[in-house]
Amino acid sequence: MVKIRLGYKKLTASVLLIFGGGLLAWLVQTGTGRTDIRDIRFEADSGATLSALLYVPDNASDMTPAPGVLAVHGYINSRETQSAYAIELARRGYVVLALDQRGHGYSDPPAFAEGFGGPAALQYLRSLEFVDTEQIVLTGHSMGGWTVLAAAAAAPDAYQSVVVSGSSTGTFGVPEGTQEFPRNFGLVYGEYDEFSASMWLSQTGAGIVDTDKLKSVFGTAETVAANQLYGSIADGTGRMLYQPAQTHPANHITQSGVEGVLDWVQRTTTAPVPLASEAQVWPWKELGTFLSLVGSFLFLFAFGQLLLDQPLFLNIRRSPASAAGIGGRSWWLAAAIAAALPALTYFPLQGLAARLGTSALLSQNLTNGFMVWALGNALISVVLLSLWYFALGGKTRMASGGGSHSFGLRWEDDSGKRFGLAALLAVTVVLGLYIVLAINHLLFTADFRFWVVAVKLMSSLQFRIFLGYVVPFTVFFMIAGVVLHGQLRHRGSVSLPRAMLTNAVVMGLGIALLLLYQYVPLLMGGTLAIPAQSLLTIVALQFAVLLPLAGLISTWYFHRTGTVYAGGLINGLFITWVIVAGQATHFSFG
Repeated sequence: MVKIRLGYKKLTASVLLIFGGGLLAWLVQTGTGRTDIRDIRFEADSGATLSALLYVPDNASDMTPAPGVLAVHGYINSRETQSAYAIELARRGYVVLALDQRGHGYSDPPAFAEGFGGPAALQYLRSLEFVDTEQIVLTGHSMGGWTVLAAAAAAPDAYQSVVVSGSSTGTFGVPEGTQEFPRNFGLVYGEYDEFSASMWLSQTGAGIVDTDKLKSVFGTAETVAANQLYGSIADGTGRMLYQPAQTHPANHITQSGVEGVLDWVQRTTTAPVPLASEAQVWPWKELGTFLSLVGSFLFLFAFGQLLLDQPLFLNIRRSPASAAGIGGRSWWLAAAIAAALPALTYFPLQGLAARLGTSALLSQNLTNGFMVWALGNALISVVLLSLWYFALGGKTRMASGGGSHSFGLRWEDDSGKRFGLAALLAVTVVLGLYIVLAINHLLFTADFRFWVVAVKLMSSLQFRIFLGYVVPFTVFFMIAGVVLHGQLRHRGSVSLPRAMLTNAVVMGLGIALLLLYQYVPLLMGGTLAIPAQSLLTIVALQFAVLLPLAGLISTWYFHRTGTVYAGGLINGLFITWVIVAGQATHFSFG
């Protein structure tokens, strides 16, 4: 009874974090109720359904239309990524349409189609009676910049100004910029942007000021000066560069990155509620969704503990068999190999996935890369485990420690029924979190996120896609569990917190070091150590969180059940969900 009460307390704490964070996010993004946030769907001329969040401040009505802003996220992000801009612009009286690009979030695939969805979104924004169509601004981050530039090119008389972050003209089919196109162009470009070579033909973000490409857009033969107005806003030739000291993904999570967008929007239109650009409250919303994210991670343990205390799951509650892995210097060597393997294979194995293409079963390019990376690591781990087991004395150690019990591969009676219970436990835990997320979204129009890590609801299509990837990812996490709790588990008594911390480090250290290897040269004023891998480097930021979390989950459930199955299944289900919901879908299901 005491354990059950403790389980309820931990679960209650996690749920309070989730909904308390959701409430804080709602209060900030709605201005305590002064902005109405609508989760909308609308159709493009092609019939494709597009998704967006529509921010309508209380000053906007059919009788008093307000200026409008189309805000678009970058590649493999979603409409919520633009919330900092949307919150601040809505506070200043603007109606904001935060779009899910084609193939992203809840908008129909494929990605990149029909100007990324930008022209259709601009048309929809202009159709709203409470929007002043004479004052419309287009803003986007990274590929979102290309989205709004595609809209500007498709409807050159339908907007007043454009401001893009970490983006460029003349890229990926978007027209080259000139002194006349786009009208009133603002550019926020970080000094350490990872994509400067492909965007503006400069080795560094700071160096774009001396490129002919930027000079031609600004109509000057001299070095472009930041924070200086070029041309004339009244004539539509206004140009301004903002250069905060930040990286590409930091544009939408820093006050300096948001400040440039706010300044340009208010320079080129009349704000109904003018506020200084540096006056920003959106970080409090980010704190709210961060608290919800932390609560969601805790829920995966607390709900599992509560379930394991119930009679249905008592049969899978077992202490682990005696450890029979390696020790001493051999442990450090094996742990170093296990930690380094994901980092060493991160770029090479994902490069192989390009040969897969996309299909109805495997429809997301980057997720295909993650899948190949995961399966490749699983295969290498099996080979190394087999070498240790058959050639280096592992078989003798395991036999003395309980054989496959020490690997966490079976219960004492080898019951298939127990595996079914472990699977039921995993599904129930993850489904429980999904239901909590759905309630949170219904109440607060918010998900669980911080920066590049986001837990979002899946659309029905994304759930179908999830089913195609969940088995490969689960296989990886099962084998990782065998390595952690079989070969690398210390003999003797080791506390659960210490075991969890150790395994979190083993799972995540390699990716963390890879990020340091990439970013230290960049932040020292140079380029990424491997400049060609800028996209995958940014994507790796989420794995610096997800892989240690997987180590924590795997270890906690192993110590509660004695096998790798419950933890491996929870990791497979949860992390596949996070990846699929956050990726772009490239296959056209229509």
